[in-house]
Amino acid sequence: MRANFIFSEVWIGLRRNLTMTIAVVVTVAVGMALLGIGLMINSQVSSMTNYWTDKVELSVFLCQKDSAFESCKGKPPLTTAQKTQLQQTIEGLPEVSKVEYEDQKAAYENFRRQPNNKVFLTVIQAGDLPDSFRVKLKDPDKSQAVANSLSGQTGIANIVNQREILDTQFGFLGKLQWMALGVAIIMVIAATLLIANTVRLSAYNRRRETGIMRLVGASNLYIQLPFVMEGVIAGLIGGVCAAVLLIITKILIFDGIQAYMAVPLGWDTLAGVITFTMVVGVVICILASFVTLRRYLRV
Repeated sequence: MRANFIFSEVWIGLRRNLTMTIAVVVTVAVGMALLGIGLMINSQVSSMTNYWTDKVELSVFLCQKDSAFESCKGKPPLTTAQKTQLQQTIEGLPEVSKVEYEDQKAAYENFRRQPNNKVFLTVIQAGDLPDSFRVKLKDPDKSQAVANSLSGQTGIANIVNQREILDTQFGFLGKLQWMALGVAIIMVIAATLLIANTVRLSAYNRRRETGIMRLVGASNLYIQLPFVMEGVIAGLIGGVCAAVLLIITKILIFDGIQAYMAVPLGWDTLAGVITFTMVVGVVICILASFVTLRRYLRV
């Protein structure tokens, strides 16, 4: 009998405030979807950062004939003995793990295999690319220190620190991540306030019944339960809508740019994000309902 009464009250409340309930569902769905997208971006950026950080290396390009770099002007290219000596110098640095020499022919073959360089292959020949050393580091965070140590060495034309390139790319993604999370937090707050207003309106419409139930000895939990369940139902529906939006986002956006990502976003990660957002959506509905109903339990 009590269960029938509670469910009937829930149905009455949802039916009376249908417009507000729809607004709550939409707000929860958008807020949780934005929160989920922010978490997905965060997971993707973290995975890519960890993947590429371990592969950070320095490209030390050597002077060649008629090189345009200021450090090479008026200086002949290094001899084989000088290149060997420079390689030993680089290998002697404590931060360096491994040094690989790449001559012009190998550099041209690597350049030719890159899919985005087909246009440049019509104007670039093997002799146009300089010899270089590929320096792998024990600690990628020490890349700038190694670059500073090698700067100014005879025969070095230019040093490319891949860590700086990655920091630029991931810096933009990090800003995008915080923007998404910031908008999501604002939407979560808006959803909480809207849920509280919906519950307050429902409680006000049924204040007489609530007062009678309180006078006849009904417990606070028994009085609150129909209102809380209204919020939970709205939160669950909003969470399911958010889950659908997150799945669509993964398929259309994250999978669409998978070719540019070394580590794709997995379905297990998405499942964890969906679970978390649904829990958050239900929790804020429960908390907003309990806090809002406190004043209506005083008779």
